[in-house]
Amino acid sequence: MSSIVAPIRWFYHEFGIAAIHETGRNAWLIILARACRMFAYGTNSLILAIFFSALDFSDHQIGLFMTLTLLGDVFLGTFLTLVADKLGRRKVLMAGSFLMVVSGVVFAVFEDFWILLLAAIVGVISVTGGDFGPFRSIEESILSQLTTPSTRSDVLAWYVTTSTLGSSIGSEASGRIIRYLEERDGWTTVDAYHALFWVYGIMGIVNACLVLLLTDSCEMEDKKEAYSQLPQSEDQSIAPPEASITPTPEPLSPNRNRFMRWATWLSSQLAQISAPTRSVMYKLWFLLAVDSLADGMVPYSMTNYYMDITFHPDKATLGDVQSVSYFLGAISGVFAGPLSRRIGLINTMVFTHIPSSAAVLLFPFPPYFWMAAALLFVRAGLNNMDQAPRTAFIAAVVKPEERTAVMGITTMLRTLAAMSGPTFTGFLAAGDKFWIAFVVAGSCRLAYDLGLYAMFVNMKLYQHESDSIDHPTSSGGRREPDEEEILEMASLDSFESDFETEDKVKAKDEQKEARGQLQVSKHIDTVRSRSPHRPGGLDG
Repeated sequence: MSSIVAPIRWFYHEFGIAAIHETGRNAWLIILARACRMFAYGTNSLILAIFFSALDFSDHQIGLFMTLTLLGDVFLGTFLTLVADKLGRRKVLMAGSFLMVVSGVVFAVFEDFWILLLAAIVGVISVTGGDFGPFRSIEESILSQLTTPSTRSDVLAWYVTTSTLGSSIGSEASGRIIRYLEERDGWTTVDAYHALFWVYGIMGIVNACLVLLLTDSCEMEDKKEAYSQLPQSEDQSIAPPEASITPTPEPLSPNRNRFMRWATWLSSQLAQISAPTRSVMYKLWFLLAVDSLADGMVPYSMTNYYMDITFHPDKATLGDVQSVSYFLGAISGVFAGPLSRRIGLINTMVFTHIPSSAAVLLFPFPPYFWMAAALLFVRAGLNNMDQAPRTAFIAAVVKPEERTAVMGITTMLRTLAAMSGPTFTGFLAAGDKFWIAFVVAGSCRLAYDLGLYAMFVNMKLYQHESDSIDHPTSSGGRREPDEEEILEMASLDSFESDFETEDKVKAKDEQKEARGQLQVSKHIDTVRSRSPHRPGGLDG
């Protein structure tokens, strides 16, 4: 019996299931909600570009649609994320679920380009197969708050793994549903595509139900002040220190347009993030923008479109390939947590992402469908292993109260960088140069990998965690103090030693003074006891 239980117990602890159990039911609900949501995105990403092509939209329109949809995600997702801590994270997640339902219903009913575009911009629709709405950054911030440095990477790894598994099942189901509906009398291919968007809307309802089950511990923790300063009298008031006074922003002039208002509001949100955090995130944001630009050029929806127009496979076969690629990504995601504990967060991100980037670079060159499918398996199978370590890295280098804003801005910048990609790819596809998009995207991804390793491999982590004493570096090792830090610590020790000596001398002086006062007091009492006026004295 022990031979059976021991491997299960090892898997339970080694692959992070124990970490999810330790975190609590909120972690299970968030992971399940994203898995259901990514199931809907999986059904969506397989057929979205092909659906537009079936509606006789041009390649230019397809690229423009995806770009403008991502632009809408930038504004909507960023706004909802930055106000989530004030309005309530669960309320914002509920609002996102409602928008997801609305988008699914509109796509299931209408075929007009502009109506679909409006529903995609205002609502929540995944044009790339990724989670670019307001959900991810808020959920990652919640999980970072609920976990500890020792459990965070494992919980986030399962957060990514189950979502990829959901995408895999969604892609497989969409291919089978389309084949089944096409074989029925009175059903066209476009009707089958519309039916998949009803599934999308239903998953939005399921997501909302799971959000309702979340508890108050998912909200931002309120930090209470250590003490409060009270006025000395009823008429006297004490002004707060200058550091705590927030200058009242000047009202915006009426002639400013909405973009300037949004930019001013965003800059004020950035100003609330501490300078050390910004100095780290500026570099990371630039690299993530390069990577997102590449992903926006060749998202899975456009990749499926390329395989469809190049090799003309059956839709069910294309769904099988997409499903297997997502499934491989789900399997590899399980190993992201244990691997990051062994070699570090940055090493895991870089060493697993480089082969995926190379697969993107080589994707347009194979002459056969099975070769292209094999490269897609390599790309998707390793592509998700950097997601959980990246989130854990961001959570490890920023303050807890800044995580939601930082992750929201990160998602916004990644979406903003990705939105120009589909338009560029659409122009290339219209000119029979679709393959160039994969070469450029693969090169940008490799540049991101090398830059990430060069800039962050030795960064110190968990400096803002209250329960971490020894701070590891992002490469997994312990950073040794340099010569300047050693001298600083030696000077502090010397200062403390001198200070301790001064305290001892001062204490001895006080003791001597107390003894002197005590002796004088005894002498006075002795003299008084010998006074001739006191009864019982010498004259009595």
